[in-house]
Amino acid sequence: MILNESVICAISTAQGNGAIAVVRLSGNESIALIDALYESPKEGKKLIDQQANTVHFGVLKDGDKLIDEVVISIFKNPNSYTGEDLVEISCHGSEYIQQQILQLFIRNGARLAKPGEFTMRAFLNGKMDLSQAEAVADLIASSSASSHKVAIQQMRGGFSSEIVNLRDRLLHFISLLELELDFSEEDVEFADRKQLNVLLNNIQSLIQKLLKSFDLGNVIKNGVPVAIVGHTNVGKSTLLNKILNEEKAIVSDIAGTTRDVIEDVINIEGVSFRFIDTAGIRETVDTIETIGIERTYDRILKASIILLLVDATEDTAEIEKAIKIVEGKIGNSDKKLIVAVNKIDQAKIDYNFDKLLRKKDSLVQISAKTGENVDVLIQELLSVINLSALNQNEVIVTNTRHYEALEKASKSLQRAIEGVNTGISGDFLAQDIRETLHYLGEITGEITTDEVLGNIFKNFCIGK
Repeated sequence: MILNESVICAISTAQGNGAIAVVRLSGNESIALIDALYESPKEGKKLIDQQANTVHFGVLKDGDKLIDEVVISIFKNPNSYTGEDLVEISCHGSEYIQQQILQLFIRNGARLAKPGEFTMRAFLNGKMDLSQAEAVADLIASSSASSHKVAIQQMRGGFSSEIVNLRDRLLHFISLLELELDFSEEDVEFADRKQLNVLLNNIQSLIQKLLKSFDLGNVIKNGVPVAIVGHTNVGKSTLLNKILNEEKAIVSDIAGTTRDVIEDVINIEGVSFRFIDTAGIRETVDTIETIGIERTYDRILKASIILLLVDATEDTAEIEKAIKIVEGKIGNSDKKLIVAVNKIDQAKIDYNFDKLLRKKDSLVQISAKTGENVDVLIQELLSVINLSALNQNEVIVTNTRHYEALEKASKSLQRAIEGVNTGISGDFLAQDIRETLHYLGEITGEITTDEVLGNIFKNFCIGK
């Protein structure tokens, strides 16, 4: 992609009225453009003659018309976010003023920035690699301590440095393999096959570790979907309200009150959980309720955790039946099943239901009404998430594009490992390693296409 050197502008703060708003300009003529519209009551010299990384107070004018009093921050290339001259104008937060300033810049030669264009210019000017640029969008979208922590780590190059290290180690050996090809008639071997085999296996182990981290990264980024299921009137809505600490779901003694799916997100110890309150599982002739129950089964298939709520006052045979229905739906999948025996404030159960559960599943006795043992239930939910990896600052993959590139790199690397073990010729071996380098390079943007860049940056907000 060829860098467009035109001056771009955008409002970078959220839409609506506020105390202040920020309008950005980037491009190597951006300071000159501002100079023609800006006046300072105290400073005599133009902004272009001011030092970089300085802040100036004055007014913006459209001819003789005063637009607003503003504070202007100047950043000069290459030491700016985009690597170009960059100007940020802090104005009063009126939407009218923001639009007046934006239109003023456009009339004087700037154009409206495309989504993510400031960050795209930062990438094209070498201020960050592609995975760091994507982390900027993740940071803006972060809604929990864990998603913020991972995005910060990636934006500061934690993931990038891991990938660059892998590529550098492979580049050394492929250069030796290429050298062998230049001397193919001499039948010499510059790349020690034993050392290469050790290296390839070590890198494969690292890639596999990164691939496995995606399960954690995905839930950190998007939240953990938890489906609350069970018979009607077992207290699903009461439990949801207790966890959320608000009256989100309708609570009633009438069976079948919840006929659709109710979702809400709560942050627990830095992790977002998406709780899904579903329609009660029972036989019914009500058409609308039947649709709700079908959606319940659909949510069981899509959730990472199934929280099965059963009633301690019910017959144990009914509880067994509910457990078997849900386990039949999840089968041998990796989904975690937590059986919560509710209403222990009304009855106590001594029956051992553990014999019905898989090793990874668990059972907790609670009272959704009084809150008894709800904290124990929450700890069971947290136990599903490998927070130790996050707390130890391990590199975690959160991006689907990165995951797919790592999968392809792993496959080509595996072919190279098998090739070394079978004594394959250097040219075929070099081809597999080149493929691995290609896919690793796609992650950081060393190898990319306009189409890939377009797909990535179109999802950014305008102004970033």
